[in-house]
Amino acid sequence: MNRRRFLETSALAGASFSALPLLSAISRAAPYRTALVGAGWWGTNILRCALQAGESKLVALCDVDDNQISKCLAEVSKLTSDKPKVYRDYREMLLKEKPEIVIVATPDHWHPLCCIAAVEAGAHVYVEKPISHTIQEGRAMVNATRKHGKIVQVGTHRRVSPHNVSGMEFLKSGKAGKIGMARAFVHYGGGPGQKTPDEEVPKGIDWDMYCGPAPLVPYNKTIHPRGFRGYLDFANGTLGDWGIHWLDQVLWWSEQKYPKKVYSTGGRAIRQDNTNAPDHQVAVYDFDGFTLEWEHRNFAANNAEKTHPQQAVGVYFYGTEGTFHMGWLDGWTFYPANPNKPIIHQDAQLNKPDDQNIQQLWANFLESIKTNKPPICEIEVGQKSTNVALLGMLSYKLGRSIVWDGEKELVVGDDDANKLLKRDYRGEWQYPKIG
Repeated sequence: MNRRRFLETSALAGASFSALPLLSAISRAAPYRTALVGAGWWGTNILRCALQAGESKLVALCDVDDNQISKCLAEVSKLTSDKPKVYRDYREMLLKEKPEIVIVATPDHWHPLCCIAAVEAGAHVYVEKPISHTIQEGRAMVNATRKHGKIVQVGTHRRVSPHNVSGMEFLKSGKAGKIGMARAFVHYGGGPGQKTPDEEVPKGIDWDMYCGPAPLVPYNKTIHPRGFRGYLDFANGTLGDWGIHWLDQVLWWSEQKYPKKVYSTGGRAIRQDNTNAPDHQVAVYDFDGFTLEWEHRNFAANNAEKTHPQQAVGVYFYGTEGTFHMGWLDGWTFYPANPNKPIIHQDAQLNKPDDQNIQQLWANFLESIKTNKPPICEIEVGQKSTNVALLGMLSYKLGRSIVWDGEKELVVGDDDANKLLKRDYRGEWQYPKIG
């Protein structure tokens, strides 16, 4: 593409970090007692931003893996002189440390129980996306948040990324015309892989606690650390991971809360490893006035479809005036239907490491706690986006389309589908109550 054709209007060029919600002048006498549950790579990223904001006293780190704790401690020791207590059980941590803020950055299947316990203990929560593993867990999280009057921010940080904000302004202004279809996608390479044998649980890991409410499966290093998203006992594959961010962009643009009908298909055409999530999947969602398609592939590398030298991800919005691509590393680009009009582009402005904007989302979280106003990615915003992904997975597992009653949060006339809105918990763990 000829970069000389890229234009930026003065208003769009003005979109910057300074335009994002920042901390108010409201002061606090003491920093917030802050705890992290899930001290892995991403939890450490969030905690780093929390400490850099200067309003947290780190009182506890909680993780089932001593190695993760050690790595996290080494990182945060560069930022604070705080000496956090270390725990394996979040319940003990909440009881003894009484944190005011809890970051929940565990594998997906732990999000609901940790988040609900934290708000019940009086803490505000920053919980990673997707908020839940099943749909009724998400409803229980929303209800608990409302009941206890706490602020819960969901980690869909693309709602504060400068190019996402300016791109959404462009779409909502009508400059792309009437949009009749959107296509969200993630295309990464990969091969068939190979089977990795189970092994004894490494020293320092409480594997029973890792599995928690999920089935107790043999330890396998492809699950932990960082591989859990490919296992449907603990997560919901690429749609449940990446899909949240891009489906959320569509809900943000459309201001609709849920689809009316969903159909998904896919499978494991290539993968031959230990995982069981689909290596390719398509989901089609019927909304009022437009259709949304999700598509991912974890093979083929997709060099022909890259939107950036490193990746092919994002959402295409198809409008009567042209096609708009909301991306990640590549910002956003509008391709006019009229070939005589110039392409319009906005670069991304992302924080390191990992090219994210947690800093801005954390600032908004603190602002919300101080003012008792809903944050940008409050719990119900995260629930709606999570539900869209989970409905796609539900249809995939059923092998047929479903009609969704978004007000009642039930599948219409399909008892088998409604059984998949929750799942049985293992052992001592109790599925959260909606009421």
